[in-house]
Order: sequence, then C-alpha cells, then structure tokens
Amino acid sequence: MEIWSAFVLLSKTRFWKQLGIWVIVQNYNSILTLSHLYRSSDALLVHENDALHKICAKLMNIKQISFSDINQVLAHQLGSVFQPTYSVEGSCHYRRNPLGDLMENLVPHPEFKMLGIRNIPQMSENSLAYSTFTWAGLLKYLRQMLISNSKMEEGIDWHVQPPLSRLPTLGKASLNRELQFNTSIANLVILRGKDVHSADLGGFKDPALYTSWLKPINAFNVWKTQRAFRKYEKSAALVSNSQFLLKPLDTIVGKAWNMFASKAYIHQYTKFGLEEEDFLDSFTLLEQVVASYCNL
Repeated sequence: MEIWSAFVLLSKTRFWKQLGIWVIVQNYNSILTLSHLYRSSDALLVHENDALHKICAKLMNIKQISFSDINQVLAHQLGSVFQPTYSVEGSCHYRRNPLGDLMENLVPHPEFKMLGIRNIPQMSENSLAYSTFTWAGLLKYLRQMLISNSKMEEGIDWHVQPPLSRLPTLGKASLNRELQFNTSIANLVILRGKDVHSADLGGFKDPALYTSWLKPINAFNVWKTQRAFRKYEKSAALVSNSQFLLKPLDTIVGKAWNMFASKAYIHQYTKFGLEEEDFLDSFTLLEQVVASYCNL
C-alpha cells in the first residue's frame, strides 16, 4: 500500500520567480509527475501551493512567506490527519493502521485516488490566544468549505448549496460551466480536543453531498480523540475524495496539451530519455481522471 503526499506546482510560480528561475515547463512536470504517481500509488494526498500560500498570508499573517512557512502549514495539515486517534467510538486504544484505515474510508474505487485536506481553525499563535471555538461553529464552516471547495475558512462562498438532484452530469461539458458545488465520493472528519464527543456531524451525512453510487453510511467516517492538536483546544481536519482538483487539473492538462502540440520544450525532456509517447500516456491517463471526476 502506498499513499503519496504530492506537492503539485499548480501556482503561478511565485517562489521560483523569486529565485530568478522561470518554470515555464511546470505544466509538463505536473502531468508527468501526477500520471506516474497515479499509476503507482493507492491514493494521492494533493496540496496546491497557491492554497498554502494564501493560508500563510491571510490566516497566519506572514508578510514575507518562505519555503519554511509553506512547509509548516503542510506539516500542520498532515499532522492533523496522522496524529493518533481512537480506533472506535469510546475506545481507549489508538489506531494501529491509520494508512489502511484511510484507504478503507476514502478510496472505494481504484479509479478515484485524489485526496485533499482542509483544516479548521488555522491561525497564528498571537491570534489563537484571543480566540474561542465551538464544535457547531467549526463544523458549520468546515462543511461549507467542503461543498464550496474553499481551502480555508476566510472567503467562503456561503451561496453554494447542495443540488436538489444527485443525478450525474454527462461529459466534459459541465466544465464549461462554473463548477460551484464540490461533489464528494467519500469524506473523513478528524476531531481533536475538548468535548469532542458532543460534536454533531449530521451535516456531513447528507446524501446530497455525495455521488449517487455510494450510500452516505459508507461514504462518511469520523475519527476522534480528546487530546488537543498543538495549541488548539478544538480542531477539525477533513480529508476528502471529491472534485476539489477537477478544475485546476483540467487547466494544467489543457495548457500542457497546447505546448505539446507546438512541440514546445519537448527537446528538454527527450535528451534525457523521455519520448513523446510518455507525454501521450500521461495526457491519456489524466484526461480519464478528469472525465471520471467530472461525471460524479
């Protein structure tokens, strides 16, 4: 079993510009890396560096953002998932196989492997000292972050609501419309902190949140522990197998296709042993991934 945590260049290369390097082939690198990982892994935890950068700027109040700052946010997200939790409700024993449990909860079909992480709350230590939280408030925000595909609690679109019908859309045509509601295959919520057993998770069991071919009882799971995470009295993490990466992935594939069609920079790869067929295989696989998630 392999679960990769993929840091994908989905941004406008702001960090590389600061180093004086223009990464014009980032779309090539992304499709080649993702396609290889998709074939060789059971699941991918995907992180968008634009989203991590916004968290640093808007939630952590960091003025000059460095790679270290980005890595700290990334470590916070991963730690909020993989720190120990109890195996079952009321148990005093921690999970012994969290990776296996994660796979069982979130990857019901081998064609759907993209997992994204959201955390709440996440803020600077200075702000944390003056903040209080309730489970009702945290979970209300976390649910809206999920369905509106927001990466952080600031700037959530509260107008997005689950559709009345869960009939699947057909074809790639739906990408031509504004994809607002983020349909899920499966979700896992991890709760840590005080009074964790009083948290009401009913909002995540709504069938309208999920694809029509999986029942909510099988699509939603929760892990809990009363041990606080870092200095947060209450905190929640959401790991979601959903359409969260659909639009950025489709954009990357489209831009890489346009470059490939004009043979732009292909020589930079063929001189190291890659062939054009390797690019075509990557395009084929990722276009199938886009189509599969689009049809949820």
